[in-house]
Amino acid sequence: MAILAAKTALVTGASRGIGRAIAQRLAADGAEVAVHYGDNEAAAKETVARIEDAGGRAYAVRAQFGTHEALDLLFDRLTERLAGRGLDILVNNAGIGSGSPIGRLTPEEFARLLAVNVSTPLFLIQRALPLLNDGGRIINLGSTASRFAVSTQIGYTISKAALASMAPSLANELGRRGITVNTLAPGAVRTDLTAGYTGIPEVVAGLEAITALGRLGEPADVADVAAFLAGPHGRWITGQTVDVSGGTFLGPIQGAM
Repeated sequence: MAILAAKTALVTGASRGIGRAIAQRLAADGAEVAVHYGDNEAAAKETVARIEDAGGRAYAVRAQFGTHEALDLLFDRLTERLAGRGLDILVNNAGIGSGSPIGRLTPEEFARLLAVNVSTPLFLIQRALPLLNDGGRIINLGSTASRFAVSTQIGYTISKAALASMAPSLANELGRRGITVNTLAPGAVRTDLTAGYTGIPEVVAGLEAITALGRLGEPADVADVAAFLAGPHGRWITGQTVDVSGGTFLGPIQGAM
């Protein structure tokens, strides 16, 4: 039997990239997955179709994060589909990036980064708590950017550090219900959203040179760890940030032994 059979899951930002890979993996493990998307309906439908073609169960839920009505729309649709079953797995993957150094970061851009990357996951968790079944899982998608210097992403870095800071306090509060709360911190991952730099051989070579495992990540590399935390084998891990970067920027690489 699939280890997540009879479980329900919501994955935000699941129409493409890492979110899609996580949704597909949770569905492959037996969960019924709500595939959240913002504005790319075609991509969300493709995620659902891939899951269903593989024998899984999924449906799309639209909400444009950063708008006042987003969470109302999301939870109206989600509650309708759950039909009283409750939610078992919440993956906060949706987020936006920034390439602005401190000299170009505007108050408006920073406010939007905080709204989408921090406030939305926080209040989404708040809204989800009455639905979340005991023994549930909350997984937030952070970034390795919050553990080393990336001057051109300072606003993004701050937002992901703030997101990661939620996990210990929430884990402590929800632990008596058996709910775990963890953060995944991916490094550079090949997706259509990162194609602007992962398609440049010189950039890829530079990233590989500072990564212990010597390659860029793939969405499945992150999805497999998310599935572990979402499943029964991840029951004793909570309040943690789990680095899923292949060992990016651990220190000088001495070469093969």
